[in-house]
Amino acid sequence: MSRTSFQSTSARGLDRESLPMRLYEKAKRLGVWNPSDIDFTEDRRAWESYTPELREATLQITSLFQAGEEGVTLDLLPLIECVAAEGRLEEELFLTTFLWEEGKHVDFFRRFLDEVCGETGDLHRFHTPSYRQIFYEELPTALERLRDDRSAEAQVNASVTYNMIVEGVLAETGYHSYFQAMERNAAMPGLLEGLAHVKRDESRHIAYGVYLLTRLVGERPELWELAEARMNELIVPASNFIAETFEGYEDGVSPFGLTLTEIAEYSFSQYGKRLDRIRRGARAASRQEAEALAEEELVG
Repeated sequence: MSRTSFQSTSARGLDRESLPMRLYEKAKRLGVWNPSDIDFTEDRRAWESYTPELREATLQITSLFQAGEEGVTLDLLPLIECVAAEGRLEEELFLTTFLWEEGKHVDFFRRFLDEVCGETGDLHRFHTPSYRQIFYEELPTALERLRDDRSAEAQVNASVTYNMIVEGVLAETGYHSYFQAMERNAAMPGLLEGLAHVKRDESRHIAYGVYLLTRLVGERPELWELAEARMNELIVPASNFIAETFEGYEDGVSPFGLTLTEIAEYSFSQYGKRLDRIRRGARAASRQEAEALAEEELVG
């Protein structure tokens, strides 16, 4: 492989008005938090007051985020390589922050497990069958495909799996549950502070996913059917996973007072929201209109 020129020293330069570059600016400004700076003093006190049931519930949701964040960190590289191979420099610049932030999320949740929970055991027991289907199989398979197949179809499949289902439905639902749990029961201020940073980071990641999908579908409208079909396919194990996390809880109520009904309703709301934005983006009359839909995802 050889090069003949560089975009940043050509007449084109960088398109600073494009959504990827605006996301890059936000990431540089808002994504520089350090997990090591978060004070877990009050969180440790709260943990000491927790009943065994509350501790187990906390370990459950934290372990799911811990493994999930590790998974998305490991599986993102093929998408970055795909975008780089297409010469989309503005998108690649943003994706460098995307990967860095996912790595920080791994760092944050592991620090919470180590320093607050004092957990040194194996937490794989919390990974339910549907969770394993999504994070052990669907996610790595969809992203790894991009190493050999960089077609628009493969990119749609990867982005729907990663950005729309894993981040846009499961992660968003999980953060909602986490916040509700901590606010209702002896809130842990350090955990809540970190979750606020993570949620803001993820909003940029989801916005990029909406942008990528609307770009791909805008160029080839027939890909909308593929995106919709993949969303409908993955919402089944996603919904099953949420139900599985409440198994064993009497009347579908967790030790934190969260109900399966409210969490399932929130999940379907997120699913409908993401599907609608892709659909509207596919029909957008201009790049500006499509990018505005993606920006609706942003927090902060």
